[in-house]
Parts: sequence; structure tokens; C-alpha cells
Amino acid sequence: MHTHPAYHHKREHRIVNWPMLLRVAGWLMMMEAAFMLIPLAVCLAYGESDRLPFAATAAGTALAGFLLSRRIKPTHHSMAKREGFLLTAMVWVIFSIFGMLPFIFGTPGLGLSDAFFEAMSGFTTTGASVLPSGSAISHGVHIWRATMQWLGGMGIILFTIAVIPMLNSSGGMLMFNAEVTGITHDKLRPRISQTAKTLWLIYISLTLVLVALLWAGPMDLFDSLCHAFGAISTGGYSTQSTGVGSYASVYVKVVLTVFMFAGGVNFSLIYRGLRGDIEELQRNDVFRSYVWLILAMFALFSTNILIRGCYTGWESVTIDPLFQVVSVITSTGFTPAAFDSWGPMVLALVFFMMFFGGCAGSTSGGAKIDRLLFLIKNCRNEVYRCIYPRAVMSVRINGRVVSSELVHKVIAFLCLYMMLIAAGGVVLSAMGVPVVDAFFSSFSCMSNTGLGADITGYGSSYEMLPDAAKWVLSMLMLTGRLEIFTVLVLLYPSFWRK
Repeated sequence: MHTHPAYHHKREHRIVNWPMLLRVAGWLMMMEAAFMLIPLAVCLAYGESDRLPFAATAAGTALAGFLLSRRIKPTHHSMAKREGFLLTAMVWVIFSIFGMLPFIFGTPGLGLSDAFFEAMSGFTTTGASVLPSGSAISHGVHIWRATMQWLGGMGIILFTIAVIPMLNSSGGMLMFNAEVTGITHDKLRPRISQTAKTLWLIYISLTLVLVALLWAGPMDLFDSLCHAFGAISTGGYSTQSTGVGSYASVYVKVVLTVFMFAGGVNFSLIYRGLRGDIEELQRNDVFRSYVWLILAMFALFSTNILIRGCYTGWESVTIDPLFQVVSVITSTGFTPAAFDSWGPMVLALVFFMMFFGGCAGSTSGGAKIDRLLFLIKNCRNEVYRCIYPRAVMSVRINGRVVSSELVHKVIAFLCLYMMLIAAGGVVLSAMGVPVVDAFFSSFSCMSNTGLGADITGYGSSYEMLPDAAKWVLSMLMLTGRLEIFTVLVLLYPSFWRK
């Protein structure tokens, strides 16, 4: 019996287009190999032995990517929603697998679990680390960690869409929505590839300005690059063993505060602001909430410092608390030298800021302030309905009514977010990790903040965790970076059915 050709075409599109996925993965691996040339060049410039691991890894990654992209010939190039979700999650894992190889073969000599944890932490801009700090690791490793954060900050898929025009019409918008943080996404240009290029142009421009400003201060060019990559991506890796506080520079803190703040803003708003549409910033409910929340936390931090007698100069109640507030709310994770002495109230406020993070469409982690606004306004409506059951209420953001379906999705997201943090804490506790350390580590990695449990005063940093715990935390980092649904949808059996 012969069937109509359209039937075969329809069936072919019901299964995952693996050849196309692997081909795109090959292109991505070649791009990752190109980025590995940065730490290789740094190792050569400083005469470091890590040049061999980086050279070998770059060559191996490029070869594997070349073979995948050239040898695999897909019968069709279309990618539907299924391929979009799968490729988005798959790419972050592939980048982490190849990105960890320099750590395994290089100077630190890390094991598989530590190396994967470090790479995933870098690409997801979490900033949690198992490596020794400061001069104990090479300049090449420092710049590779910073490069991973910088690439992951704006997004690997977004970078791919910008440089591979074919993806503009082949699942590009689906992948854009799956990777970019937030509830809804606006295209800045008619084509998604143009939007990706515009966002990356803004990102690169801000990075270059920050490098120049830091270099003009007490930092040398290398430290300026590493800290600029860590700040604008809100990743938070530092080249110094004691972090940014080691510079004891008000100038450095002020400059980093401004650019961390920018990293926590929706880049679409930054684009419109740069084009002169300042009114859009003033009208935006989320941006206003972001600013007011920072100011409120700053006031609470400063008051607490004065009450506890931690005052050591004007900057201890002005620059330091503002720097810490912006660092935490944007999930960057930089800390000033005196942060440990600010007391339990500050730590409680840190938990709150870690949970919600910055604005959607930014490089920051957390559940996002957008969802906090949805939650507050919906709860207010429900309380009002208790008094007036017949009242018809709606959630309005930026003057527009939000659909009930979107409100339900936000509530479901926040419930899943808390459940995953709790589940992570329970699993880590079962592995022998102390309870406070377990739940804080789960919380910190899920929110992509990367603060260690040592700030609570109960435990040590991440290298003390068992290997199995590091794999659990790595998956939490990925789930938090891709905002849950992109990862969880892959666990549904129906996702894999024809």
C-alpha cells in the first residue's frame, strides 16, 4: 500500500531532528574552540605550562565540531519546539563537558566532578568555585573562567543565533525564548538574528567600557578584563584570593556597582535607553521596582551597620552596603572585605535578594523581580476578592492587563523553583552535607549566585562537598539558568513520543 508523500513528510517532522541538532552542536563546538584561543594566548604571553592543555583541548574540540558539522547531512533543516528545547539544554552541557577539559589536564589537576562543576558554574554565571583562589592558578585558567562567564551571561544560544543566520528561520525564536530569562520576550528587530546581534553589541560595548574604566584605576589590564567579564555577566569570579575587597579601592567598587546594576537590567530596556527613550525606563514597572528595592535594601543595610557598630568610615555605610546589595540582587557574588561582620539580619536580606534576583532579560540569576511583581499584585487581588467576591480584578504590568494563563504560569514557576531548592537541600543532606550548608548551597546554585555556605558561618566552600553533591548542584545551576521549564520538559515521556 502506498501512502501520500505528505504523510511521510508529516511523520518525519514528528520525531526529533537529530542530524540537524548534531550539526548545530558541531558549529557550536567550533565556536567554543575559538574562544579557547583566548586563554591559550594568555598562557603563551605569560609563559605558563597550561598552554599545552588549552592547545590540545582547543584542537580536539574544533576537530570534533568539524566532523559533526561536515559529516552529518540532515535531510531537512527545520527545527520545531521540541528541537529548540532539546538543543538549548544540550548545548550548555556540551560546552561544560569540553570546557572542563583544560581544568582536568591543566595545572589544577581537578577530578571529573570538580572540573564539570567549575565549568557549569562558569557558563551559568553562578560563580561557585572549587579551585584554589588567587595566584594558585594560572592566568590562563583565570581568563578561561572569566570567558566562560562572559559567554554564558548573554547566552550561548543567543550568540549562536547572532552568528548563524540560518537559525533565524529554523527554530531561532523558540531557542531565544527557551534561553533568555524572563516571562515574555520582545524582539528589538524584525528578525531574531538582528535582535541577537543588537543585544550582543550592547553587551560587548558595556564590557569594553568597563575594562577601560577598571584599567584606569588600580587594576592592570589582565585583572580589568577578568573582573569586567565577571561583573557585566554577573558571574563574580575574581583573580584575587580575597575578592574585590583586596584592592581597597572606592573607585573600583563604584565602577563595578554601576555595571553590575546594568547587568541586572533588561537589556531591551538598556537598548531603548541608549536610543534616547528614557521615558520607557521611567514607565517600566519592573525597572522602577528594581531601583526601589535596591534603595530599600541599601537603607536597611546601612542602618544595620550603624546599629551593630561596624562603622569604620564614610564608605562603610555608603559604598560598601550599596556595592553588596547590587552584587547580591544581580547574583554577581562579589563581596567587600567587611561583609562577614554585618550580622544575621543582613544575611536574611541576602536570602530574599538571592531568591528574586534582577530583571528578566538581564544576565542576573534568581526568579526575577518581574515574577515578584506578578505575585504581589495577584495576592493583593485575591485578598480584595475575600472582601468583595464579585469583584473582577486583573494583574496589570506596565499599564497592560496580563492574561490569567501567564499569571498561573508565574505561580507554577515560583512553586517549582522553591520545590527544587528544597529537593536539592534534602538530597545534599542525605549525602552527609550539614543541613544549613545543604540548603544554602542548593539555594545559591539554583539562583546562580554562587555564594558559599561559609558566609553563614556554618560550613566551608564547595570543594569540601562530596562528588555526588557537585553533580546535583551542577544540574541545579543549569536548571536555574534556563529557568526550569526548558530543563523539566525534557523529563516528560510525552516529549519523546512521536
